[in-house]
Amino acid sequence: MSKKKDINIEILNLSNRDLSNILIGRKGGKTTIKIIDKLLIKPYNANQLSNLLELDYKTILHHINIVHEHKYVDKEKTKNSNLYYPSNKLINCLDEYYLIKEFLLNEK
Repeated sequence: MSKKKDINIEILNLSNRDLSNILIGRKGGKTTIKIIDKLLIKPYNANQLSNLLELDYKTILHHINIVHEHKYVDKEKTKNSNLYYPSNKLINCLDEYYLIKEFLLNEK
């Protein structure tokens, strides 16, 4: 992470470094935010997210796998695919998620 981003993160006073590292510390944080935002509305499978966000299916899977590994998204196996939805861990830190989202989307 760049020194400028480190300073800005400290200003945000975030206690959840894991979430900030996933969203701010990676190049694809804005894409991950788009995916999480959709999942906060309702569960989707990767194909639905790909169509909805007009992103490559493999890109969706890459981002989903990252947030799933860190337990911010849960998945449920259905007959034909996996359905993804926000985990309790994400729900419990939504205030920080929205702060990080605002920081990233306003970044130049």
